[in-house]
Amino acid sequence: MADFYQNGIITTLHNLTCRDYSQLENELESFAKDRPMGLILPSLFSELEGDALPNIINELKDVNYIGEIVIGLDRANEAQYRHALQFFDALPTRHRVLWNDGPRLTALDAELQALGVAPKEHGKGRNVWYCMGYTLASKHSESVALHDCDIVTYDKELLARLIYPVANPHYNYEFCKGFYARAAQGKLNGRVSRLLVTPLLRSFKTIIGYRDYLEYMDSFRYPLAGEFSFRIDVLKDIRIPSDWGLEIGVLSEMYRNYAHNRLCQVDIAHIYDHKHQDLSPDDDQGGLSKMSIDITKALFRKLATQGETFTSETIRSLKATYYRIALDFIETYYNDAMMNGLKLDIHQEEKAVEMFASNIMKAGHHFLENPMERPFIPSWNRAISAMPNVLERIKEAVELDNIEFAATE
Repeated sequence: MADFYQNGIITTLHNLTCRDYSQLENELESFAKDRPMGLILPSLFSELEGDALPNIINELKDVNYIGEIVIGLDRANEAQYRHALQFFDALPTRHRVLWNDGPRLTALDAELQALGVAPKEHGKGRNVWYCMGYTLASKHSESVALHDCDIVTYDKELLARLIYPVANPHYNYEFCKGFYARAAQGKLNGRVSRLLVTPLLRSFKTIIGYRDYLEYMDSFRYPLAGEFSFRIDVLKDIRIPSDWGLEIGVLSEMYRNYAHNRLCQVDIAHIYDHKHQDLSPDDDQGGLSKMSIDITKALFRKLATQGETFTSETIRSLKATYYRIALDFIETYYNDAMMNGLKLDIHQEEKAVEMFASNIMKAGHHFLENPMERPFIPSWNRAISAMPNVLERIKEAVELDNIEFAATE
């Protein structure tokens, strides 16, 4: 059970009473009459063959307040797309599967690329961006939740708590971020958030002083959570990164576009576990190593847009400050884990901190050496300006794919 303490400058909605799910569900079904709700599921085909996604679909079968589910399918050939249509057909809710690698969406992507308004690289950011485009085009939802497809501890209460703050017509929230404790199977998880993001934000505060943006980011209890919800009008203006900086980028965009009192975070799960990435200390193009570089670059870029100037000396000082703060955090987390009967390997924690410290230097130098880099995917408003019928085009492509390949299943 969480406490009621409000930390930072973002409203925190706690789970104080373990409220009965049926009560939440009844309220959401009432809200849905005036404020239709949708769900976005960005997925790799490989996740259809795992243990997490089948359970997620089984849980979603009983959710009546969601009017549309939009599934983005990556890394799938034609046979796999056909299989995916059959797999998701278990959902009684209206749903559409975006075959991102199919000829129709690939052709549309090529046209958008030629106009300079398409995602530049494959990945979760690109998948989410096209799902957002279809959601705008279908006009079936006014409030939308998004979560990953690798949550092995998923239950339908997670979705209910996630979408409630933006679905409740008595609230004025435009965006809600999910959070949870990263403890499962007797271990304390969440290394990138615990050992990189929080110490790095505190280090920025030490090096450059108080900034409202840093206070804002440090207010989120789990800034790297892949679960969030938003009102539909958010989708047209938001610019998201296509790399591992997606979650940090989304929070940064909400900071840019909305007042703090229109944003919140909510406790969505008592236990949360998902697919874990390798540390990859010898490969900065994969695993948690690449993730840490992309996240750090995203923070450098955001602070630079606010007028901060970074030099090689600043980056060296930041790295040294981070290293000391992160090592202190290891002791804090070790004590917390021990008191809760959880395992925490100090040696592995320090190896992670050493890698993150090295990657702060790599991210900083990359930032300094590439001042013209544009990692953000253009907003849908810009894409619509460049191709006025793009939403109609994406809707047509998705509908034709779903009809043609389902009909021949």
